Amino acid sequence: MTIACLHTAESNIAVYEAAAKALGLPAGILRHHVRADLLLAAEKVGRLTDEISAETASLLLHLAEDADAVVLNCSTLGPAATKAAPDAAAPIVRADAMLAEEAVRAGGKIVVLCTVETTLAPTTALFQTAAKATGAEIEVRLVPGAWAQFRAGDLSGYLASIADAVQAAYSEGSDTIAFAQASMTDAGRLLPEGYRQPMSGPVTALASAMAKIGR
Repeated sequence: MTIACLHTAESNIAVYEAAAKALGLPAGILRHHVRADLLLAAEKVGRLTDEISAETASLLLHLAEDADAVVLNCSTLGPAATKAAPDAAAPIVRADAMLAEEAVRAGGKIVVLCTVETTLAPTTALFQTAAKATGAEIEVRLVPGAWAQFRAGDLSGYLASIADAVQAAYSEGSDTIAFAQASMTDAGRLLPEGYRQPMSGPVTALASAMAKIGR
C-alpha cells in the first residue's frame, strides 16, 4: 500500500512522516514528491494560473497511476486536486479541504492562519464553502513576514511568528485556529503549556486517504 504525497517544500516531508507515525501507519507507506517550482511559479505571478493548475493536475494523475491514494499538500495548488480527481486512477486528497471540513464541524469563530499570500484566495473560498454547512464564522489571516523568514531558511523565526499569531487569535476569542499550510505545523510546539493546539492538515489528510483506500 502506498500514499503518494505531493509537496512544494522539502521540509514538509518530515511533517508528514511524523503525522503518519502518529496515526500508526506502517513505515515506508508514504512516497514523497517535491515540486517547489510549482509554488514558486504561482508566487511569481501572485496567484494560481490555469497553466500551473493544469501542470499540477497532470502530475497528480501521473502519481495516481501507481499509488493507492494521492495527497496534495499545498494550499496554493489545492484547486488542481479538484480538477484532477474525476479522472484519477486512485483517490486524490486535497489536504486543505479535509482540514476545512474538520475545522468547521463544531461551528463557532474560526481563524485560519496562512503565511503565503497566494494561498489567501483559495483558502478563503475553501473554508467559507465548508462553513456553510455549520454556520461557522471564518476569518483568514496572513502572518506578516513569516514566509520571508521561511524562504530565508529561518525556520525557527518562521515558527515563532506563527506561534505569536496563534496566541493573538486565541486572546481575541477564537474558538478554533487552523494552519492552512503543513509547514506551519510545528509552531504548535512553541505555545505555552495549556494552550489548545491549532488544527493542521497532515494527520487529517492521511486519515482521509486511508479511509478512501478502505483500510
